[in-house]
Amino acid sequence: MKMSSYGRIIGIMLAALLIPVWLQAADFITGKSFGDANEILVEFAAPADKAVAGDITRYTVYEEPDPDIRLQLVAADVAEDAKSVSLKFAESLNTVQTHVVSIAGLTGEKTTEFTVAKSYIGYLLSIMISALLIQNFVFTKYLGLCVFFGTSKRKSTAKGMGVVFTLVMVISATMSWFLFQYVLVPFNLGFLQIVIFIGLTSLTVQAVDTILRKVNPVLFNSFGVYLVLVIANCIVIAVPLILAGQNYNFFETIMLALGAGGGFLLALYLMSSVSERLELANIPPSFKGLPIAFIVAGQFAMAFLGFSGLQLF
Repeated sequence: MKMSSYGRIIGIMLAALLIPVWLQAADFITGKSFGDANEILVEFAAPADKAVAGDITRYTVYEEPDPDIRLQLVAADVAEDAKSVSLKFAESLNTVQTHVVSIAGLTGEKTTEFTVAKSYIGYLLSIMISALLIQNFVFTKYLGLCVFFGTSKRKSTAKGMGVVFTLVMVISATMSWFLFQYVLVPFNLGFLQIVIFIGLTSLTVQAVDTILRKVNPVLFNSFGVYLVLVIANCIVIAVPLILAGQNYNFFETIMLALGAGGGFLLALYLMSSVSERLELANIPPSFKGLPIAFIVAGQFAMAFLGFSGLQLF
């Protein structure tokens, strides 16, 4: 009995001695984030050993989905106070993926491992803003120009069309995602995705057409044939194809659809604002109508190129 009591006491004492070490290893990394295109910033709770923190051979970095592919680290710049280190890599990092970083001997003999990832909410917002401004489907991809030029003559029509288009986009993209994830992928029917997506879009447009005809006949009549053209609009088909190609989840799909629809609404509103002013301008006869519309759209496209490479999150 005495020997077992002694053993328990020794075990408790060892655990009491090791717990601070475990806590130190877990809490020693207080901050980690992506810096420049090829940089990861790591912050420590206390000054680290510069010889260890600055030795690139002690680091192992890889993307979480591909643990066998190690990223080439070229420098580990330790700060003067030794409370942070900047890891520089040979190539730009794919910040969309979570990165796993391991440092041998940083807090003793054990290896300190942690992950570096962007804020998921920021990632979702970046998808929406990219589709809205940076890669606007009208001004940077030149999709949906038929409906764009046809319904951008009046602000009221442009706003209504933009809202309806966004609604159709979100509903059709949501249905496309569910069908793609739970029918096309499991049964290897990916080759039918274009036909299926067009069918879902047609179903959504028909529903919106019926509802709008009853709820707001004036707005319905102002759309004319362009509401039917939404079925074959390139943007409506592009969004499901992008979510299928990028393997977006449900929330990312919603953000992409909102961004694409909002970008189309923004393009329509900007174009309609200029079109109303052009009616009062002295335009040469040879430029009236579609020619001046193409010139204005080209100027908007050049302006939107200024958003290229923009990163907010």
